[in-house]
Amino acid sequence: MYYQKRCPKAEQIVSDVVTSKQIATPTTAAGALRLFFHDCFVGGCDASLLISTNAFNRAERDSDDNISLPGDAFDAVVRAKTALELQCPGVVSCADVLALATRDLVSMLGGPFFDVRLGRKDALASTAASVVGNLPSPNMTIDQLISIFAKRKFTVQEMVALSGAHTVGFSHCNEFASRPRDAYDPSLNPQFAQALQKACANYVKDPTIAAFNDVMTPGKFDNMYYQNLLRGLGLLASDTVLAADPRTKPIVELYAANQTAFFMDFSHVMEKLSVFGVKTGRKGEIRRRCDEFNNLST
Repeated sequence: MYYQKRCPKAEQIVSDVVTSKQIATPTTAAGALRLFFHDCFVGGCDASLLISTNAFNRAERDSDDNISLPGDAFDAVVRAKTALELQCPGVVSCADVLALATRDLVSMLGGPFFDVRLGRKDALASTAASVVGNLPSPNMTIDQLISIFAKRKFTVQEMVALSGAHTVGFSHCNEFASRPRDAYDPSLNPQFAQALQKACANYVKDPTIAAFNDVMTPGKFDNMYYQNLLRGLGLLASDTVLAADPRTKPIVELYAANQTAFFMDFSHVMEKLSVFGVKTGRKGEIRRRCDEFNNLST
């Protein structure tokens, strides 16, 4: 283990903290998974997303694409980092904390447990501008989705496996509200469309209104997301296209029928994602606090 000498209990400390956080706030796990993905996909897994905006810089977390990321997920990482700093100050990076926390929380929801290689350094920069155009969005076409993943060397199969993260958590109505209203979206189950229309009726006045990504088992990490897609119960347009395109539909059908295959592929792609664009050596630092750089001038 990477921290064996300098912080032998690092993994246990993270696990204990996030377990109690998840029990107190059950939405934490899905939030952490989203946080991890949004961090890694923009410039690599370097905790740049955890930096707070200050007078000199608008940070990544305040970009339009990240503004709805849940506070509970940030809080879980901060708590774990605080516990680590008491035990072994200045040893474990925030990027490693986020990677470990995400893995532990996925397995708490019944998902697969996978290896997390350690030794990431924390980013020395974080800007809202760097996020623009670098995250998949709910209204992307299948070609756009395949392309944004391909740029980061992820295959179509890996993209479909990673999308399975939508088996937990929720999305805000503004991300899909046009679909139920639009009578011409035949990919939605009609009753489901009506239910969404009702649920989101007031979303313009109350932007916090949301719906579960997986209407059947929203709190359980399983393969229900793929089964839902085949029944017209995909929440986001970017989910639904996976069940319609000949390049992705067979993979959706495989995962819908075989949870073990999904778990295996999800584990592999999470391991691959978790080392994407990592910083080592002088390209990063070990932050004392996850929300600010060690030197404010950077």
